Amino acid sequence: MDALSDGEDVVIAGIMEHIEEAGIHSGDSSCVLPSVDLSPEVLAQIREYTYKLARALNVIGLMNIQYAVQRGKVYVIEVNPRASRTVPYVSKATGVPCAKIASRLMTGRKLREFLPENIAAGKDLDTGEFFYVKSPVFPWNKFPGVDTVLGPEMSSTGEVMGVADNFGEAFAKAQLAAGQALPAKGTVFISVNHRDKPQVAEVARKFVDMGFKIVATHGTAEAIEAGGMRVERVYKVKEGRPNVVDLIKGDRIQLIINTPQSGSEPWFDEKAIRRAAITARIPTITTLSAARAVIEAIPVLQDGLVSVYNLQQLHAAHDAVRRDAVAKE
Repeated sequence: MDALSDGEDVVIAGIMEHIEEAGIHSGDSSCVLPSVDLSPEVLAQIREYTYKLARALNVIGLMNIQYAVQRGKVYVIEVNPRASRTVPYVSKATGVPCAKIASRLMTGRKLREFLPENIAAGKDLDTGEFFYVKSPVFPWNKFPGVDTVLGPEMSSTGEVMGVADNFGEAFAKAQLAAGQALPAKGTVFISVNHRDKPQVAEVARKFVDMGFKIVATHGTAEAIEAGGMRVERVYKVKEGRPNVVDLIKGDRIQLIINTPQSGSEPWFDEKAIRRAAITARIPTITTLSAARAVIEAIPVLQDGLVSVYNLQQLHAAHDAVRRDAVAKE
C-alpha cells in the first residue's frame, strides 16, 4: 500500500495485491492494482489502519505499508515512512505524479492543493476500468546453474507492467514483457510440496480444461488422479530414466509448476528441474498462487485477444470520467 500524507490529510495512492503469498520478497512478487481477491471488508480495514498510522507517525510525503491477510484478518508487517519501488508503478497506473506531489508536501504545501476531489470525497486514487500488473524481471539466463526458487531474499533486477481491462490479459502481458512467454498449448509438468497437494487437483483440472496434457511426479500424480484426471507419470531425477529433466531436454514440456520442498533429496531434484528449465527457456512457476494467475492469463493467449493501450490516452479518458463524476456531485 502506498499513500500520500501532509500530516493532516491522507490519500491512498494504491492498494496492490501480491500474486505470490507472504514469504516471497515484495520485489520478487507480481502484484495487481486494483486488487482482484481482497474483500471490501479487508480493503476498508487496510484504509483505516493506513489513516491511523500516517497520522500517528506524522508522515509528510509518501508512505509504504506492507500488510498480510490471513482468514480475513489484516496484519501489519512493516511501515516505511518513505517512497517505495512501487511508486513509479502506482503513478503510471493512476496518472498521478505521486513522487512530485510528495516532494511538494515536504516543503510545507498541502494535499488539498493537488488532490482536492479525493480529500473531499475520502477516495483513493483509482485506475478507472483497467488493471495494472507489475511483474519482476529476473537475471536467471545470465547466471547458469542458479536456482530460480523465490524466497524472502530479493533476486529480481527490474520490473515491467502489463495493462488491460481484465486481470488475465494484464498478467499475460506483464509476463511477456518480463521475458516469460506463457504457452497457449502443450504439456504442463507439475510437482508440488506436501502442503500444496490438497489444492493441486483443482489447478491441474483447469489446465486440462484448457486442453493441456499433464505430466507429474508420482506423489503429485496420485493427488491429481484422485481428482479424476489422467496423468503421465515421470521419474524424479534420482529415481530413474526417463525423468523430468529428460522430458525438458526433449522439448516435451512447455510449462513447469514446481513448488519447493524441504530436505536435501527433494531440494536436489528441484534444483535440477529448474536449472534445466532455464537452459530450455521454459516458464517456471514456483507457487500455486502464481499458477492460478497463469490459468487466468492463458485463455487470453489462446483467443489471441492481446491488445495494446496508450497510457496517455488511458489517463486522458480517465481524467474526463473523473471530472464528469465531480461535476455531477
